[in-house]
Amino acid sequence: MKLIVGNWKMYPKTLIEAKEIFAGEKKVARTMNKAKAVICPPHIFVATFAQGALGTKALAIGAQNVFYEDEGARTGETSPVQIASVGATYVILGHSERRALGESDELIAKKAVAANKAKLTVILCVGEKGRDEAGSYFNEVRKQLRESLEGFPKDGSKRLIIAYEPIWAIGAKASRPATPEDFHEMSILIKRHLVEQFGKTSGFRVPILYGGSVDEKNAEGFLKEGGADGLLVGRVSLDPTRFGAIMKLADKLT
Repeated sequence: MKLIVGNWKMYPKTLIEAKEIFAGEKKVARTMNKAKAVICPPHIFVATFAQGALGTKALAIGAQNVFYEDEGARTGETSPVQIASVGATYVILGHSERRALGESDELIAKKAVAANKAKLTVILCVGEKGRDEAGSYFNEVRKQLRESLEGFPKDGSKRLIIAYEPIWAIGAKASRPATPEDFHEMSILIKRHLVEQFGKTSGFRVPILYGGSVDEKNAEGFLKEGGADGLLVGRVSLDPTRFGAIMKLADKLT
């Protein structure tokens, strides 16, 4: 099954706009029979969307981040238990934008363990800042995997997804677009680590997504030639027509 995750980031500005976008994407999800879509809106919209997604088998709701404690004097934070209690079933952790704000692998690992305990499926993001001929970027991603999954329970792998996002290929400062070959190469390294940590059977079952300036034009290449189990889509996921096209493609290819 292909999994298409929409990361809405801090968009849109109002609930009215959010509901319009969600309605368009929910309409597409209702036509899907094989693939699945996960919408990750800002926290403030999660409860509303979770209720709206009820009854649509191919659609689930996730959060973009959580804290590592269930409750406490943590002003401005949201716990995994709280997110799960309003209907979210997924959470994105370790996104490059969160890492850029200072989140360490150690902090991400604590969040991942807490999220798993709350029975949320963790979408763990990893990815290198640049590439060099010596191949040291492999070590960068390997370190992220090892340290971000520190303490993650072996029996929790069924609620784990890895999203590879090459930072050097994202945004206006991208050195070049990433290719399906780039993803396939890194997915092998990721899979090896997962097998080492969780065992052959469980490690191979963990889905690996591609995330990095994904749109309706390059999605098929990553899903087919790259062998991605799905995609983590950013800004394009705010456009029901374009994101819907990716959802339909995934359903067709599953």
